Amino acid sequence: MVSLTESVRFETEGAVALIVIDNPPVNALSWHVRQGLAHGLARAVADGASAVVVICDGRTFIAGADISEFGGAPQGPGLHEIQAAMENAPVPVIAAIHGTALGGGLEVALCAHYRVALASARFGLPEVNLGLLPGAGGTQRLPRLTGVPKALEMMTSGRHIDAAEAAECGLIDTVVDAGDDGDHGGELGALRRAAVEFAERAVAEGLPLTRVRDRDDKVLEARGDEQLFADFRASIARKTRGFLAPEYNVRCIEAAANLPFDEGMEVERELFTELVTGPQSAAQRYAFFAERAANKIPDIPRDTPLLDIATCGILGAGTMGGGIAMNFANVGIPVTIVERDQASLDRGLGVIRKNYERSASRGSIPAEAVEQRMALITGSTDKGDFATCDIVIEAVFEDMELKQTIFRELDSICAADALLATNTSALDVNAIAAVTSRPESVIGMHFFSPANVMKLLEVVRGEKSSDTTVATAMAVAKRIGKVAALVGVCNGFVGNRMLFMRGAEAERMLLEGATPAQVDRVLFDFGFPMGPFAMSDLAGLDVGWKESTSSGSTVREVLCESGRRGQKNGRGYYTYDPETRAATPDPEVERMIVEFATGKGVEQREVSDQEVLERCLYPMVNEGAKILDEGIAIRGSDIDVIWVNGYGWPLYRGGPMYWADSVGLAEIVAAIRSYGESLGGRHWELSPLLERLADDGGHLHQFSN
Repeated sequence: MVSLTESVRFETEGAVALIVIDNPPVNALSWHVRQGLAHGLARAVADGASAVVVICDGRTFIAGADISEFGGAPQGPGLHEIQAAMENAPVPVIAAIHGTALGGGLEVALCAHYRVALASARFGLPEVNLGLLPGAGGTQRLPRLTGVPKALEMMTSGRHIDAAEAAECGLIDTVVDAGDDGDHGGELGALRRAAVEFAERAVAEGLPLTRVRDRDDKVLEARGDEQLFADFRASIARKTRGFLAPEYNVRCIEAAANLPFDEGMEVERELFTELVTGPQSAAQRYAFFAERAANKIPDIPRDTPLLDIATCGILGAGTMGGGIAMNFANVGIPVTIVERDQASLDRGLGVIRKNYERSASRGSIPAEAVEQRMALITGSTDKGDFATCDIVIEAVFEDMELKQTIFRELDSICAADALLATNTSALDVNAIAAVTSRPESVIGMHFFSPANVMKLLEVVRGEKSSDTTVATAMAVAKRIGKVAALVGVCNGFVGNRMLFMRGAEAERMLLEGATPAQVDRVLFDFGFPMGPFAMSDLAGLDVGWKESTSSGSTVREVLCESGRRGQKNGRGYYTYDPETRAATPDPEVERMIVEFATGKGVEQREVSDQEVLERCLYPMVNEGAKILDEGIAIRGSDIDVIWVNGYGWPLYRGGPMYWADSVGLAEIVAAIRSYGESLGGRHWELSPLLERLADDGGHLHQFSN
């Protein structure tokens, strides 16, 4: 054994050379890994090795590029140089894969002559999720192995495929079953033996040293087939709206199908450079790191003890409670879900089953998973069944008196060390915790609807929540697959507090002359999945509205009083097609708005699209700065994590704090001052922090408490 660099060593088994990479934690393609690969390939050839196996120690094969090197001065050999050395080696080169081969890792494996992998391995080119495309030949090599349709699907989605699927589509040559070697070390040993045996067989049988770049049989099937690409673009248009990277990936695969390899590489290089230097990828890479930063709580020690969460209780089997229950069952945690009566419980459990069955019918989960997960969910009408639960999450409607009553009960029922969480979206967590004898064990866990789908979880730290309670809630969030951000207590916390500001101004602009369709279109064109009025129709205009107390004091109340309920009855701010649910602006609603505004003495005028955008988004930026100034959020980037993952802020714009910095804080401050003078209102009162950062040249997205 010879150490080639700090992360790569050279070994031999008979006449087969092994280049072993050990660059924890994920064997990223750091400069010293690339240098070690170059030295190892050269040494193998010089020593007369009959074949070369590239294999990794640790938990994974090369998982991808070292993102920390992005933008820095280049060191060591470039990846293209390593790939050329592998492809042009005079002896068989075999990539032995375990864990994940992603991004640059898979692009390295694609330059081996053959690929063997453990059955548990996974493969993908997920660069699209960072606003990029594979920049080391992946767009040209992958379709040559898998065919164009599979490459299109993989690269525009970033989806990982397993070894069985990889073998079926031609990405790998052999799947290694570790057999009885079930532990990780045993699996790596089995992979090593299988790779060496494959290398020896390749030599003995004289298997050809065909380079992937020279294989054209599978791309020829798509050559000149414009309809194939047109149909695929149409199939992903809704999901990828606004993003550049998916389209650029498609263009590269088109080049692979229609051009010689080297010309296709030129297309890849040109489009990669445009993306990597552009604003969208910068925003997406920022969001990637922001999510990871959100897990770090500066004032909680890393060695804080965590509660062992083995069972979960959920109060309420409605939309939120059922969705929350699915999150826990999905990861194998038994759930006890309690409702006030059997009919409500049966209805809630029925919805959960239908959700699972729908997922199975779409292929999202195996068919057998439906019963497996339902078996983990136990229904009850007795809160006493919470006595053995490690965490109990209350998910009833927003009423402080009701929630306080519930927490008094939970305090007397639950184990002394149980974590008690409220799913409130806006109420005072401190007031809820205060009615218990253990406020240190109470925390907010604000899930977003539908809770089984939405990624975001606002973890709301009460003033008496203990370090263990906070750390446990954050760990639970990660365990159930959520993106968590820790926030403090205030009305609406972070996300909804900022949303209130946007909603107030959107409704105000309706009275001045903007239409619901105009406001929604401007925000849709900005990148949101829908605008505030379409969202209100979707949720139901009558949510929280009571006919007995309605006074016609807002446009929404007027619409509800006229019988409009939103999508549920086909009439809201828009009218809806009963079959397709397609929305059409309603002239009658626009007339009602004008009449309401006239009655309020508000003069109608033309409102420009730019004004709509500024008046919807600038109050959000201003409120976000106030939230930071008050210490409700730890970091500006945490606010961005919340808005990207919970409210549909377009990922390619980074988040409201990041976007504000890209617009320019001085420009935004000037606009807020101007609107404040002409419009008034609390949300136009300039944040001192925003003003200070604008004066000092600071940045909201980099601000940290």
